[in-house]
Amino acid sequence: MGILNNLRLAVAFLTIFPVAPRGVAPTGSARAYFPLVGLALGGILAGLDFAARQALPPLVVGALLLIALLILTRALHTEGFLDSCDGLIGGYTPKRRLEILRDSHVGAFAVIGGAALLILKWTLLASIPADVSAGFLIAFPSISRFGMLSTMSAFKYARKQGLGTSFQAGSRWWHIGFALVTAAVAAGLLLGFTGFILLGATIAVALVVGWRISRLLGGMTGDTYGAVNEIGEVMVLLLGIVLYRSIPEIYQSPVWMLSAANV
Repeated sequence: MGILNNLRLAVAFLTIFPVAPRGVAPTGSARAYFPLVGLALGGILAGLDFAARQALPPLVVGALLLIALLILTRALHTEGFLDSCDGLIGGYTPKRRLEILRDSHVGAFAVIGGAALLILKWTLLASIPADVSAGFLIAFPSISRFGMLSTMSAFKYARKQGLGTSFQAGSRWWHIGFALVTAAVAAGLLLGFTGFILLGATIAVALVVGWRISRLLGGMTGDTYGAVNEIGEVMVLLLGIVLYRSIPEIYQSPVWMLSAANV
């Protein structure tokens, strides 16, 4: 399958845009383009942010960005996070945890975890400094999706069948290499040295979370991939804001700086 078709499969899987051929399941080759799709999502968020900041207060802008991200992704990763909260916390054996993950009902752990996630992400999006908002918004979905991809490569799949099994088929070393280059170049261009810090931290956190999940389940699942992505998005936003407030000068030397303040 060609590059264009794999890119279309990645877009169709990760977003609401129906650009993939009908009846064709995504494969391991499609995952190489996850960070690239993240950049496209971030570009849409940056455009919305620029328009909304002209007339609305930051808290409202943050809410709009969060809603837009949920719509653009069909809440795919958020749903995985909710299911993971129920399964990983509510079960006491790997078999029982996997059973809970398959259950379509929403439990108390999912409600509590989901509320905490959305409140935290909303406030973080509303707190992004205006002079680096465009770079941040474009970069963070790309960085988080590479973190998710790193767990696909590092840990086995827990089930013989499932949504995530298709990404194990036909996987090659260049998939992770291409995705890493995409995420690293984007992070460096948009956020300077800070981007590399955020990418490295996100990979480290994703691998630690993936290792822990694998211990609990015997491997990863499609839901836990989504949970890793959600944790990665929060990680990038939270650490990025902390670094900006603590060491603002490290944001001053990207190859170019996209800024809502000077567009």
